[in-house]
Amino acid sequence: MTIEFVQAGAVATIRIARPEKLNALSLQMYADLGAAFARARDDDTVNAVVLTGTGARAFCVGADLTESIPALASGRFDISAWDPAHLKGQHFHKPLVCAVRGLCIGGGFEIMLASDIRIAASDAVFQLPEPGHGFVPAGGTLVRLVRQIGYAHAMEMMLTARRFSPAEMLRFGVVNEVVPPEDLEARALEIATGIAALSPNAVQTIKEAALTLQDAPWEEAFAREALLGQRTFTSDDAKRGLAAFASRAARSSG
Repeated sequence: MTIEFVQAGAVATIRIARPEKLNALSLQMYADLGAAFARARDDDTVNAVVLTGTGARAFCVGADLTESIPALASGRFDISAWDPAHLKGQHFHKPLVCAVRGLCIGGGFEIMLASDIRIAASDAVFQLPEPGHGFVPAGGTLVRLVRQIGYAHAMEMMLTARRFSPAEMLRFGVVNEVVPPEDLEARALEIATGIAALSPNAVQTIKEAALTLQDAPWEEAFAREALLGQRTFTSDDAKRGLAAFASRAARSSG
C-alpha cells in the first residue's frame, strides 16, 4: 500500500508513501489516491483532510514516468483517468490542507493545487517542468493556476519550467505559510484540527461557494450566495450555534 489513510478524530491524513521513488505515482497509486479522496468525502466523521508525502526528499514528483510514458505515448491511455486524484470535476467540499516538503514537481504540484491551504517546509522545491519535455501540465494547472494566483505569476511558472523557492511561492500566493521542516506536519494538523472543530456544514458551504461562484455573473453569484446562506441558517449546526449564542448573551446580560 503506497497511499495511506489514517484518521484521528475528525481529521483524516492521506499520505503518499513511496519515498524510495520520491513519492512518484504509479498508475495504481493514482487510482488509490482518488479512492482515498472519495473515502474522505463520503465519510461523515471526517471534517478536514491533510495531504502529505513520506520522507524528507519529496512531497510528490508526479507520475512514475517509467510506467506512465509508455501508457501515454501509446495513445490508448485516457489521461482523464487521473481526474479523481487531481480532484478535477469532483465535488470535494471538505477542507484540504497540504503539507509540502522537498520536491513538489509536475503532477505533485498539480495535486497540491487542488488543496485549499498549503503549508511548505523551508526546504521545499516547486516546479512545472512539462514544457521542457514536450507536453503541458494538464492535471488541473492550466485551469487552476491563473485563477488562483493571477496571469503574470502563473505564466512565469508554466512557461519558464524553472524551479521556485518556498519564499517565491509565498510571494506568488501559491502557499499560505513557510515553516521549518520539523514543524511541517504539526502545523498542517493544527490548522486542519481547528477547521474540523467548526461547523462542518458551514465550512463545506464556504468551500462550495468559493469553487462554484467565482466564474458566475455577479447577479447570479449573489443570488446563489443568498441561497447558500439561507441553507446554512436553517441547518442543525446553525440552530445549535444560535441557541448557544443566545444562552451566553442571556447569562452575560443577567
